[in-house]
Amino acid sequence: MNIYFAGIGGVGIGPLAEIAADAGYQVQGSDAAESLMTKALQNRGITVHIGQDGSSLKATHAQETIDWFVYTAALPADHPELVTARELGIKTAKRDELLAHIIAKKNLKLIAIAGTHGKTTTTGMMVWALKQLGVPVSYSIGTTISFGPSGKFDPASKYFVYECDEFDRNFLHFTPYLSLVTSIDYDHPDTYPTEQSYFDAFQQFGEQSQHLIVWQSEYGELFAEHPDAWLLQASDVENLPLPGEHNRRNATLVIKALERLDIGHGSANQAAVKSFPGTDRRFEKLADNLYSDYGHHPAEIAATLQMARELSDHVVLVYQPHQNVRQHELKDQYTDQFELADEVYWLPTYLSREDPNLATLAPEELTTNITNKVSVHEADLNDELWDTIQKARSEGKLVLCMGAGSIDGWLRERLGL
Repeated sequence: MNIYFAGIGGVGIGPLAEIAADAGYQVQGSDAAESLMTKALQNRGITVHIGQDGSSLKATHAQETIDWFVYTAALPADHPELVTARELGIKTAKRDELLAHIIAKKNLKLIAIAGTHGKTTTTGMMVWALKQLGVPVSYSIGTTISFGPSGKFDPASKYFVYECDEFDRNFLHFTPYLSLVTSIDYDHPDTYPTEQSYFDAFQQFGEQSQHLIVWQSEYGELFAEHPDAWLLQASDVENLPLPGEHNRRNATLVIKALERLDIGHGSANQAAVKSFPGTDRRFEKLADNLYSDYGHHPAEIAATLQMARELSDHVVLVYQPHQNVRQHELKDQYTDQFELADEVYWLPTYLSREDPNLATLAPEELTTNITNKVSVHEADLNDELWDTIQKARSEGKLVLCMGAGSIDGWLRERLGL
């Protein structure tokens, strides 16, 4: 099978392209710009076309027939490549359809990690722990990692570990063998118009899962009727030397999952999880006193600042909100999450998949309810901000840069990474 991936540099599509290549399919794709993911794919010999006007797809199809055109949910219906694929009569599908096809074709048991926050780290921990315990594993994780590709198919594996995202209702296209739910906070208003519709989707996801592990405090009542749900209590959190309470909770989910799967034993499983090296863009150390994090929700901000304060008494936060449509839902939720930061530098919102009829909220509109707003400063990704970051680092302060947009790339460019 010959598969063309549109948006191949994305955190969902890129790992899937790697999995398909491992599974023996012919793979190529396109993206609008280069990224860490496109470079990783090119390094393993996968052709990546930069530019998505449809010409690369047409030329590739003319040389050798493309069987599937797989695209990200972010692609609009009138996108040139999607239009071209339909004109050429190529089967089009979103990523969940292809992944479900591969999982079924290879007879794998799906271990799904879902939740509003913590999916990537928990997925990474699960994959890492299985590797350390000598268990072959196939997986897909929504970031780059230091201990392997972002997506992998291992012919020797019986399990597939998947970061099962709720955006675009992706997670509802699967029937997992075992699901872990890290947390539930209303998000993705562009997919779920109401808070109730969001919770209903998680409840349905639980019902589709054969086995389930979830925190009682994270709307455990949604899963109370599940025939095989482990509802964990605060007292169940493993006492592990990992920074951040949320990381210790994520690690506990992984340890309980290993127990449920009857893999390893207590001390070996704890040792495997304790040695987890982390994932890229999740409290990733880029340089001395400088960290990058993908978080862009008030709950994620609070959790990551709590972890940062375990490492330093003085934390400076640089925050880039993500998506204007999301900020309209979150603006009243920005309150006391920033109190562990000495200073907060607030960037303009990174715009992506926006409603053109929705007014773009300015920083002063988003910071109105912040309780330590005397320490909040408007900023831009420029030389002045970089000088501020360098000064804070030189004073021994921990600088935490958060956001899912352009801030991470800007930092890496400044550092020459």
